[in-house]
Amino acid sequence: MSKIDHSLFSANKHALEKEYEVCPQCGSELVIRNSKSGPFLGCASYPQCDFIRPLVQHESNEIKVLEDSSCPQCSKPLVVKNGRYGMFIGCTGYPDCHYIANDNEQKEQEATLPACPKCKKGHLVARSNKFGKVFYSCHSYPSCKYTLNNKPVEQPCPKCDWPIVIERHMANGTLLQCPQKSCMHKLTQ
Repeated sequence: MSKIDHSLFSANKHALEKEYEVCPQCGSELVIRNSKSGPFLGCASYPQCDFIRPLVQHESNEIKVLEDSSCPQCSKPLVVKNGRYGMFIGCTGYPDCHYIANDNEQKEQEATLPACPKCKKGHLVARSNKFGKVFYSCHSYPSCKYTLNNKPVEQPCPKCDWPIVIERHMANGTLLQCPQKSCMHKLTQ
């Protein structure tokens, strides 16, 4: 049997001790509370004081300022940042300017997508599911629930005259196919 080094446990004990933090609203102690979203810091004098703060701060870290580009909204330089959901390009004028480059690129992509062939009122937009996979659906959801797993192309199907076809990437190249299950006609590109 080996001896246990008790100094390891005492070092761990000091790491678990928290510092005394003061509520900026009322001056009471901040304590760790739990919710369905996870732990957070809250005021000990709740419900008289409703101050809360995330336990972990998710601040964006600036990685590199892009000298040759400027924000189209406020003309300040753009910067590559590492945020809560990964890397993105944003304005250095944040929080006054909320420009993010990916938002505008997505709007340009939406402008090139065709109209919804089912309801004929909305247009198709690119969305992503909780796993990050891109799919295309009508922007007037929930009144129209038309969805596609592949990118739509505004070209009528020669067999059934459906107003769009989908673009499928196969091993031997790109293939255009009718999305209607009753047709599924394949076009060569």
